Amino acid sequence: MIGVRDYAVVTAAYWAFTLTDGALRLLVLLHFHELGYTPVQLAFLFLLYEFFGIVTNLFGGWLAALTGVRLTLVLGLGLQVAALALLALLDPQWSVSVSVAWAMGCQALSGIAKDLTKMSAKSAIKVLVPSGDDSGLFKWVAFLTGSKNALKGAGFFLGGLLLAALGFSSALVTMILGLLIVLGAVLLTLPGSIGQAKAKPKFLGILSNSPGINRLSVARFALFAARDVWFVVSVPIFLATALGWTFTQIGTFLALWVIGYGIVQSVSPMVLTTLTQGKAPTPAVASTLAFALAGVTAIIPIALDSSFPPETAMLGGLSLFGVMFALNSSTHSYLVLAYSETDRVAMNVGFYYMANAGGRLVGTLLSGVLYQLAGVAATLWASVLLASLAGVAAMFLPPVAGGGSWEGVSGDD
Repeated sequence: MIGVRDYAVVTAAYWAFTLTDGALRLLVLLHFHELGYTPVQLAFLFLLYEFFGIVTNLFGGWLAALTGVRLTLVLGLGLQVAALALLALLDPQWSVSVSVAWAMGCQALSGIAKDLTKMSAKSAIKVLVPSGDDSGLFKWVAFLTGSKNALKGAGFFLGGLLLAALGFSSALVTMILGLLIVLGAVLLTLPGSIGQAKAKPKFLGILSNSPGINRLSVARFALFAARDVWFVVSVPIFLATALGWTFTQIGTFLALWVIGYGIVQSVSPMVLTTLTQGKAPTPAVASTLAFALAGVTAIIPIALDSSFPPETAMLGGLSLFGVMFALNSSTHSYLVLAYSETDRVAMNVGFYYMANAGGRLVGTLLSGVLYQLAGVAATLWASVLLASLAGVAAMFLPPVAGGGSWEGVSGDD
């Protein structure tokens, strides 16, 4: 039986962090856009965030296996507090180069914090769910991941709202106070041994020797590059400049998009039942979903070039993208745990999310560069190509041992 209290503590910490993570991304993007930064300069603000996500996932899994995920969860929350505090000290009178360097450094800390927290939370679920309970594992992972994305969407709304209501620095201070409360609760209630390997893990074990994990990581890299190539810079700036949307409108749209995506991810066991005939997702399902995502994405630039109103084409197309992306992501989240042994779960999840962060890094850079050079349509066609690459990579995944039934899993709490 899953430890309900421990699951609740881990989930609450993940939720709180995710709110601040979503809010911070939109705060930084819109604040610096308002200061006149170009799309490429805006993309550079997030590069160290993604780069240090790669480094953190590579080494964080080894650290969590060595010390337990409580320590890595606490480190993640603490570093996010530090990142927010340092970013609140940013002075608008600084030069562009100094401001960009300062913001990139703060974002680097936030990137480390984000992936420590995410890796800790997802690794804890594998430990808390009884061995062999594939249905339960997919249910709890789908709920944790889906609810996280719903909260990240709420964070986008919160970021736009706080920026409009309080200003940049005061918004950051408000988020710091909330995180400090959550950090205290984790320290007081969560056992320190969760996720700790029985045998001391070797440092070289950070590199996965599992064909399933390695190939899934390639698919994950391409999948998240396909999202962030339009999500990070391109579409928000398109909404602000081409369509004239306000900060609150942009934050509300991104919030609703991510919340909807999170809801689909939470109920993905039900949605995928017709494809899997009551079984847990297979590599063939992962490949099919990725190619479907590429097809859905191609509709958007085609519609933009036709007589469709830009708002209708963009909002309708991205809604379809969100549904398909959620099904892809939740299938990956199940497969990485299904391929993992309990003692190596933190290290495997860390390696997998290293690829995830690598995809975000490439997508972020391409989002700014392609938008500045060729506009929003170029970023969307790049997304089509990257989603197709995810489908090709998933075709080479090995079978999942066991393939347990998940009939009747609702995906809710």
